[in-house]
Amino acid sequence: MEIRGAAMPDEPGPGEGRRGEAGRGGSWRGEARRDREIGDGIDGAGPDEAPEPVDSVTYRVDRRFFAVKVVAALVFALVAAVLHSDRATLAFAGIAALVAGGYAVRDAIAPIRLSADREGVTVIAGYAGHHRLSWDDIERVRVDRRRRGARSGMVEIDSGERLYLLSSYDLNADPRDVVDALDQLSPTRPTSTD
Repeated sequence: MEIRGAAMPDEPGPGEGRRGEAGRGGSWRGEARRDREIGDGIDGAGPDEAPEPVDSVTYRVDRRFFAVKVVAALVFALVAAVLHSDRATLAFAGIAALVAGGYAVRDAIAPIRLSADREGVTVIAGYAGHHRLSWDDIERVRVDRRRRGARSGMVEIDSGERLYLLSSYDLNADPRDVVDALDQLSPTRPTSTD
């Protein structure tokens, strides 16, 4: 996730990493939360001061999961090549290699799943497309915990015509933190954590 304030430069200086990116000195869930906590000293905010207002946020797929998908595709392809005499193993390994490879290609060509600013939200749609929604187009943003099989909630963005569901794996952040960040950017949009 990347959070940018109005006074924050576009690129880090020499020897500095981008603030908030996962995989650099913290857990993938803790990075998003730390940038927005009041009183943690970021941007010079003291214990009684609010941090600088956020102008945009970007959530992308964790690079570690991308690497896992690439390795899985290669392993299944290797298994299919080595055990090609057994048709059942060949079929299973071949299909698994194609599925893992398809997900890895999607992560490579569309790593950003959700971005938001003061004007609206851009969310991934379909395999690798994106839809831009103004805040007026969005009816509700919430954490949906009712999906079966989901250990954590999913971010649900309801535009009335379409429903966008994004998991913590898609966003590389805790869904509650994402909803909080979107709530901060939205002019008057109601959100909930049902």
